[in-house]
Amino acid sequence: METKLVAEKPDQTVYEGEGGAYYTWTPSKSPLLSQSKLGAGKLLLHPLGFAFPHFFDSSKIAYVIQGSCTVGLVASNSSKETVVLIKKGDVLPLPRGSISWWFNGGDTDLTVIFLGDTAKAQVTGEMGYFFLAGALGFLRGFGSDVVAKLFDLSNKEAEQLISSQPGALIVKLGNGTEFPSPSEGVKGKVYAAIDTPAADVVVKGGGIINSVTETEFPVLVGMGLSARFVRLEGKAMLAPSYVADGTGRVIYVAKGSGRIRVVGNEGKPSFDGDVAEGELMVLPQFLAAAVIADEGGMELFSVINASNSSMIISMGLGFIFDRPTFEQLAGNMSIWKTLSPVVLRSTLNITPEFEQLFKSKNTDSLMIIPLRS
Repeated sequence: METKLVAEKPDQTVYEGEGGAYYTWTPSKSPLLSQSKLGAGKLLLHPLGFAFPHFFDSSKIAYVIQGSCTVGLVASNSSKETVVLIKKGDVLPLPRGSISWWFNGGDTDLTVIFLGDTAKAQVTGEMGYFFLAGALGFLRGFGSDVVAKLFDLSNKEAEQLISSQPGALIVKLGNGTEFPSPSEGVKGKVYAAIDTPAADVVVKGGGIINSVTETEFPVLVGMGLSARFVRLEGKAMLAPSYVADGTGRVIYVAKGSGRIRVVGNEGKPSFDGDVAEGELMVLPQFLAAAVIADEGGMELFSVINASNSSMIISMGLGFIFDRPTFEQLAGNMSIWKTLSPVVLRSTLNITPEFEQLFKSKNTDSLMIIPLRS
């Protein structure tokens, strides 16, 4: 029995606060997300909004719908923090297991859509997030007794460390907070503009199509994802197409409205209806879709997931076993040593003096902690 195709806005509010909000589409409401091993979320950051450093269980691609944002990135098993300034029309790939933080230093709201692969997520169809600090963070979860032993702190210092940040996911920082400047030479390597006049396909009076794949964007290698941006002028049509390599695609209406008609293997429409700005649709592989924009035109951002595992096996390369990757939450190889001072202070809500104390406790390897006198 074929699953009913729908175009819907986010059905779950994960968090709303003074600094911003995060919304998501759930597989309970959109079963095709889990069936296609896809996921989707939407971040809203108000001016001075700061999303705490976190890592995630799904590789995904972020697309900036409006505004601009400073983003900090730490790759898995890396001691380097890369900082980028992204704006409307940019895409930012985020590999599974990496760490990021987000700060809106502009005067207008930031809106970002995340579309990704959830094949290896804890819950297929949902992108899971894990925060380092705050009300939902690891530090508070382990408790002051473990934190005191871990960082060689007094009980009072440990309690201050885990309780000083009452925020959960997003907070609003004070005026004058200065975050690190963007790293040099990262555009085109770490992030890229997908909404650009220099597109793959440009049709005068019709619109543009632009894509990012691992061929021209090496950061996507190993993520199994590619992205596509389509802008249609008023009443223009996007010719029918289908996904032949992958489990499906997820399409987000970033701007405007129009009509989508989807045809499956029964020779009749599986979906034929209007779609509006802010709605999401999941299409399984091989279902062909055509799009016709309304008078005001429309913009679509979509992501396709494709696994390389079957190709590796068919090429006769056998199975490759890598050493598992572990990230340390304390010590000289931990994320606390990598984050910029202002990010560390904002995340933990601590003074510069306490920051120096905390950093001094992260100078040694802490994979195994002996009894301390």
